[in-house]
Amino acid sequence: MSIITVDNLGKTYPVAIKDPGFAGTLKHFWHRNYRQIAAVKDVSFEIAAGEVVGFLGPNGAGKTTTLKMLTGLIHPSAGRVRVAGHVPFRRESAFLSKITLVMGQKQQLLWDLPAIDSLLINAAVYGIPDKIFRYRVDQLTEMLGLKDKLNQPVRKLSLGERMKAELLAALLHQPQVLFMDEPTLGLDVNAQASVREFLREYNRQYQATILLTSHYMADITALCKRVLLVYEGSLFYDGSLEDLLDRFSPYRELRVELKTLPDLRSLSSYGEMAGVEGHSVRFLIQREAMTSTVARLLAELEVTDLTVTDPPIEEIIGKVFQTGNAGWQKSVKPEFDREESE
Repeated sequence: MSIITVDNLGKTYPVAIKDPGFAGTLKHFWHRNYRQIAAVKDVSFEIAAGEVVGFLGPNGAGKTTTLKMLTGLIHPSAGRVRVAGHVPFRRESAFLSKITLVMGQKQQLLWDLPAIDSLLINAAVYGIPDKIFRYRVDQLTEMLGLKDKLNQPVRKLSLGERMKAELLAALLHQPQVLFMDEPTLGLDVNAQASVREFLREYNRQYQATILLTSHYMADITALCKRVLLVYEGSLFYDGSLEDLLDRFSPYRELRVELKTLPDLRSLSSYGEMAGVEGHSVRFLIQREAMTSTVARLLAELEVTDLTVTDPPIEEIIGKVFQTGNAGWQKSVKPEFDREESE
């Protein structure tokens, strides 16, 4: 059963046009002309209860605008949205108690007060009884590793601790749907891993639905089996992360360490060279040709070490965004940093 249904969703903003110079400023003051900018165009998808879905796109693709429409912060220009059985922009109390929105660059905790004071305010807003409030705070504090931190002023917490406290505040009313917009933004590697583990465990315990946007691909690969990709306001992929990587990464990277480096032209017969560094050579090899290529290399050259890896997911997703809808019509080869081979 779908807990989020989006049907032909669109959002258009009027943007004023001003001619340059003083005359343009006067004209703009008395009579303004506008052009329409489509931030989101004809987006449709459904998300089942309990799913964790990645929502990806380059800057300006329409991700945050879509999240704001799903949470009722802005009114859509076209289409229909239902979240947890409600129309978001009506902002009914019953709807607001079922969702939460966490934005990595925004904070709701009061800077100079202990975090527990902000939590008490949230409890009052959501009408959470004191007994349930204490139980949830204890439970989430244990899950987040925030013991003895809630009584400190927020400004004295580390960035990672503040983000965890923000998560606690956002989840205090135990929402069914979590909208996460860059929840690990700016955190160090250990703090990112801690937040990811918490979200995984929270989803497992409460079967909460999570729609996650992040520029850290480790967040997506760790939490999401399904991804939505948007480009210039349009949705052009909705499917499994595994299928996406297979579709856009028909090549694998083969790194070979040779005892002696032969003529570079002869090496090109084994596949496309992506770089040479000392006696180490990187090739891009079609997946179906990998076995035969490795066999040839071992038989014909003095190989001291050999590794086969998939291209980094960041490069694959980056290539998808570069090509957009046009690139989706055909498999494409990921971009690799070329090194001078001569």
